[in-house]
Amino acid sequence: MLRNHALASALAIGLSAVACSAPPEGDELVDEIDPSVVTDLDRVFAAAAAETGVPADLLAAIGHVETRWQMVSGEAEHDGMPTSVGVMGIRSTVADRAAARAGVDSEELALDVEANIRAAALLLADEAAAQGVSGTDLAAWAPVLAAWSGIDDPDAVAQYVQGDVYGTLVSGVEERAESGELIAAVPPHPELAAISGVAVPKAGTADYPASVWRPSPNYNSRGGHRVSHVVIHTCEGNYAGCWGWLRNSAAGASAHYVVNASGSEITQLVREANRAWHVAASYACSRNGNTDCGKNGVSVNSFSVGIEHAGFASQTTWATGLIEASTKLTCDITRSHGIPRDRHHIVGHGQLQPWNRTDPGANWPWTRYLDRVRAHCGGGGGGTTPPPSGTAIVVDSNNANNDMAKAKIELTGAWSAATSTPGFYGSGYYFGATDQVSAPATFWFHLSSAQSRTVDAWWTAGSNRSTAATFIAYNAGGAEVGRSAKNQTAGGGAWQQLGTYNFTAGWNKVVLSRWAAPGKVVIADAVRIR
Repeated sequence: MLRNHALASALAIGLSAVACSAPPEGDELVDEIDPSVVTDLDRVFAAAAAETGVPADLLAAIGHVETRWQMVSGEAEHDGMPTSVGVMGIRSTVADRAAARAGVDSEELALDVEANIRAAALLLADEAAAQGVSGTDLAAWAPVLAAWSGIDDPDAVAQYVQGDVYGTLVSGVEERAESGELIAAVPPHPELAAISGVAVPKAGTADYPASVWRPSPNYNSRGGHRVSHVVIHTCEGNYAGCWGWLRNSAAGASAHYVVNASGSEITQLVREANRAWHVAASYACSRNGNTDCGKNGVSVNSFSVGIEHAGFASQTTWATGLIEASTKLTCDITRSHGIPRDRHHIVGHGQLQPWNRTDPGANWPWTRYLDRVRAHCGGGGGGTTPPPSGTAIVVDSNNANNDMAKAKIELTGAWSAATSTPGFYGSGYYFGATDQVSAPATFWFHLSSAQSRTVDAWWTAGSNRSTAATFIAYNAGGAEVGRSAKNQTAGGGAWQQLGTYNFTAGWNKVVLSRWAAPGKVVIADAVRIR
């Protein structure tokens, strides 16, 4: 048997993996782990089809709907909700039977690629035999798919069978590893177009116009609490199974939104004005950068909007479409409720409930996610009404994000780029060690005329930061017009006002000095002139 262990460098007979690496110790940690990707699955699907009589393309389509052909190990997202393992997303409700049917143990079912696919094929073949289904006519397998889904909600079953599995078969799909190696492919089956797709409720009945309204009874009042956070979850399963479960009154759980694996559809289950049941924890600011400590002891559900995503905390990659759809949604939520667009207010489920949840997982692309949220919202940090269009100038620490005709950063001396501490603006930040040296970060900005402007700075907070990081403002003639020393151990992930100064026409600047006793760092992230 072949095993896809997370740290394996390769798998025998054509199944390969890229090794995962653990993040280093210390204050500046990397925030993403290199993925492990299984390839050459078409051969395995074909072998399982030859043995069981379940069509190979049907097996591949199921695997793509369940996991996007990734070897996953699902955790419990909500109490009572089945977990799933392997490429085929075999649910805990049938895992023992699947393992016995394939003659393997539970570990092999979860870690062995061939065993997982073969076990799923055997269970599907058993169900097909019970229903009198056989052969290569893919349309005839619909009742088998319905049983395989494990979903009780009739609308969600229809979504899974017609919209998801047959939709995948109609359009076809191909996935490749970053190296270019083929993971698997399903050719298009246009002959199934008549049975694919599913009627959905009318759009425009939810808070977010791009979402489909599928109401859940599992909610209550926020009790007067204002929405101030967005919580990112993974369903630990497929899209239809997720929203089907969360609108079941017996589940005792819900979320405001569920995003499908490709980002092509979003379901809203609970109004943003109401309290969904998605985090089983009270807030503790020590788990969230010691921010919003006044909320300590308050249920996270009371002040947050929860977004579930089809997929798993253990998966290695996320579809671009899912990230785009989710970040547009999160932008809309932050804009509606005045939520800061940083890692202290857009947070992971596992961050707030770490004793038994890890979602959205180590490979969720937090840096790219926050960058896209800000981009969809016009680049601002959120939480406050932005200045009128055309009046504010933001100078980011990455010149790729700047309009170089009016904003640019210049670094002198040794500065290191980082994305590890949450709460940064744009796509990252720089940190430099304090020392008695003139080696600053200079934020340049151009004004067409002499103006009085208010200047704000953005940084990431941490215990190793300077308590007196000095920002010095100069006009275009080089004269100092003001300075402000800021404590960067606090106040991260938000605009902090430095002062209001009189600038002149031309290139003015705000300089972040490193001149201080050694032993600390200063953070050069972004400066806003408004």
